[in-house]
Amino acid sequence: MSSPFDLPLEALTLERGRRGDNRALETIYRRFQAAVYGLARRICGDDDAARDVTHDSFLRAFAGLKRYRGEAPFGFWLRAIVANEALMHLRRGRRFVELFEEHIDETAPDISSIANTDLERALAALAPLPRAVLWLYHVEGYTHAEIAQASGKTISFSKSQLSRAHQKLRELFGGQRVTSPAPIAQPFVAISVTGRLP
Repeated sequence: MSSPFDLPLEALTLERGRRGDNRALETIYRRFQAAVYGLARRICGDDDAARDVTHDSFLRAFAGLKRYRGEAPFGFWLRAIVANEALMHLRRGRRFVELFEEHIDETAPDISSIANTDLERALAALAPLPRAVLWLYHVEGYTHAEIAQASGKTISFSKSQLSRAHQKLRELFGGQRVTSPAPIAQPFVAISVTGRLP
């Protein structure tokens, strides 16, 4: 599965960007703007927050370009910045509501049968944190440990929020359960689902 962040970036553009060349920075921005905004929108759940996170993410990335060592593709380095900024935005906005549940339901809803359903409405029905964890885990491929680290919470907290998201999706889609793994595939408008579970 290809990621919207999996875009080529010429070494010369990156080097010029590190030196503060405005044209290079504009090139980087234009190449990754849609991917950054898309991820921010999925995690935050609204356009205004996504625009704020997009802005803050690029500012942070451009300020940190000299520290980017190229150990991972640039887009994936940028994706981590966006995820962190989006989670911080949720916390700052006091939308990072802590409704911790000790019980963790490890089963995910079977949404493979709703491949033609617009899941945007389902995502909108989720509380901000469960939606963010669901997206980071199933779509972006983050582990519970990575989500916990980015959000400043525990692995159990990440798992409980994913469980909440699964439960809400089950309610929305008739209580169906899945016995085989199922991560969400992109694009996310009319979606097909196959893959792994927590």
